[in-house]
Amino acid sequence: MAQVSIRINGRSYDIACDDGQEDRINALAGYVNERVREIAEAVGQIGEQRLLVMASLLIADELGNTQEKLENGAQQSAQVTGLSDAESDALADNIETMAARVEAIAEKLAQN
Repeated sequence: MAQVSIRINGRSYDIACDDGQEDRINALAGYVNERVREIAEAVGQIGEQRLLVMASLLIADELGNTQEKLENGAQQSAQVTGLSDAESDALADNIETMAARVEAIAEKLAQN
């Protein structure tokens, strides 16, 4: 298990993470720190706990908006193709089956 030291709002935190995830944790910490900085500039240093709660809510709101956009995009995509969810799933299964068959044929040809 790896350990990463991150800084948020000028304060250091030691965070444990899986090996190889250090860069990802640092990137996420940078994102959180940027959101905390934006809030602190807007409302001032109102206490670390409040800043972190407000940043968490802001990030959760961003995540929710992104999820809604993805869901709307999937619905629009299904509407454009005119396929129901079940039909889309069946089509995806058929494509996977065909891909497996092509791979099996390619393996047989490679053996010859």
